Amino acid sequence: MSKQKRALEAQARELAESHGCIAVRSTKRLPVNAGGGFQVVDAETCLVRAGLRFDLSAEQVIKFFEGCPI
Repeated sequence: MSKQKRALEAQARELAESHGCIAVRSTKRLPVNAGGGFQVVDAETCLVRAGLRFDLSAEQVIKFFEGCPI
């Protein structure tokens, strides 16, 4: 994985955390989870807010939170 991709993923995780969520990345490629993407989970309620099937990229996680006030 390139440094740029790792930095983008770290940015997505930090942004999710600042909004009270967790950006979880699937490490296994299973038919159920669309293969290695992100899921945004509310840290307080453990409910999935986006990417139910781990189908978000790091860029999509960042865009998801761009319009949300902190």
